[in-house]
Amino acid sequence: MLRTKTVRGELVRDAGGGRIECVACGHRCRIGPGREGICRVRFNENGRLMVPWGYVGGVQLDPVEKKPFFHLLPGARALSFGMLGCDYHCSYCQNWFTSQAVRDPGARPEPDPATPVDLVRVALEYDAAVITSTYNEPLITSEWAVEIFGVARKYGLVTSYVSNGNGTPEVIDYLKPWVDAYKVDLKGFDDRRYRQLGGVLARVLDTIVLLYQKKFWVEIVTLVIPGFNDSDRELREIAGFIASVSPDIPWHVTAFHPDYRMEDADTTPVRSLLRAAAIGRDAGLRFVYAGNLPGLVGEFENTRCHECGETVIARSGYSVVSSRLVDGHCGSCGADIPGLWKRPVPAPRPSDQPRPVP
Repeated sequence: MLRTKTVRGELVRDAGGGRIECVACGHRCRIGPGREGICRVRFNENGRLMVPWGYVGGVQLDPVEKKPFFHLLPGARALSFGMLGCDYHCSYCQNWFTSQAVRDPGARPEPDPATPVDLVRVALEYDAAVITSTYNEPLITSEWAVEIFGVARKYGLVTSYVSNGNGTPEVIDYLKPWVDAYKVDLKGFDDRRYRQLGGVLARVLDTIVLLYQKKFWVEIVTLVIPGFNDSDRELREIAGFIASVSPDIPWHVTAFHPDYRMEDADTTPVRSLLRAAAIGRDAGLRFVYAGNLPGLVGEFENTRCHECGETVIARSGYSVVSSRLVDGHCGSCGADIPGLWKRPVPAPRPSDQPRPVP
């Protein structure tokens, strides 16, 4: 079915001898005729790279804080969409139903046909300000996301990726005109364990640096998993790296809940999240958040001014309780709070204006 929902891809190089090199993710798969890349959704058909197109594996309306983005239009709704497949195979994946659909026979998704106009129409009908590619790894479906975001930009929607960060310079340049905000899941700081998940740590670190240099709005999340990546040493290394890129990059440390093939693992205790958040603050990060345990992590749900210490945005879980943000500045001392706080002005609406949802 997926092979019928494809178009010719753009993120490709000729590798000679009928082989092609896909540059959508850090694996840079060299794919022979009739073969697939590691993701199994990008493949070589007679010397052409064919890529996913024209369907969604899931659509959901969420608070933007759930992505999580805390410095992007607080309290706004985000229309999230995803396709199928991933270039990693994390044993604790919380979206395995879509991300591992082409590897795991236990996943039985029911993808639905869709067009970019369909998705933007739904976003506008339900008053979403943000549209997000998520649920599977968006890098491997970037051509589809760019087509959607091209329509979304015409209507003043903010566009975003929720990604593992296994990028390449080519795909980041490809996305730059179309993606406003980029959340990277930095899964740890141990290359050996990264390789167990299907990735390489250095590629993710390079992508984070490049995203910041190219002026995407970047937020980083680390799912804190007991016994996997929760040592003080590893958390300090993660926080130190982020601070070396910019102390203004928000770092979300979130609680793990047993899922997929790690159902026998322990849930992250509150004390571990608070310890991780404190390590982030000690490393010089100005905006550290603890998530997935609403009401239990105190001030680490809130955005505080890095100059005067006042609470600028108060939250409970994914809900904004109050805001003292004034045009991107602290309402108390006037300090600039980094983030994307305003929607872009939409261009004049084209003839393909999305119709209201019936």
